[in-house]
Amino acid sequence: MNVNGKAAFITGGGTGVGRATALALAAQGCDVAVNYSR
Repeated sequence: MNVNGKAAFITGGGTGVGRATALALAAQGCDVAVNYSR
């Protein structure tokens, strides 16, 4: 999937699957906004 130049908002991105998703998208050139709560 080509996400270069796209934007994503990841909820629950502090740990687990959300974090892995945010890191993977960012590594592929996607602008990523992350939201999490402790």
